[in-house]
Amino acid sequence: MSGGSIDIHEFESADPDEFEGADKTERVIEFLATHDDRAWKAATIAERTEIDADAVSSLLSRLKKRGLVRHKSPFWAITDDEQRLAAARSVHAATERYDEQFGEEDPDEWETEDSEALR
Repeated sequence: MSGGSIDIHEFESADPDEFEGADKTERVIEFLATHDDRAWKAATIAERTEIDADAVSSLLSRLKKRGLVRHKSPFWAITDDEQRLAAARSVHAATERYDEQFGEEDPDEWETEDSEALR
């Protein structure tokens, strides 16, 4: 969804609860944080969060780069760095408030006349 809207055909074909709740990254983080006494295989995280396995693998890799999850193949766990996790939650909450107040940003609108020169 961009710009706060979706195609009407996507809307009509969606399940009633499809647009509710947290996005995929939030769901993975929340799952791992809720079950912080265990480490999980990506396939199990995908199954438990009802997110496509490829998407979960990609999310976990990005979260690892941000220091929010730990990885010892084939297992994943939430970070044990409470301050880092709290900071990430704080930034996320602020971003959600800004999106609600000012609307979501559209990366296509970030381009300027000088953008092509920077590429």
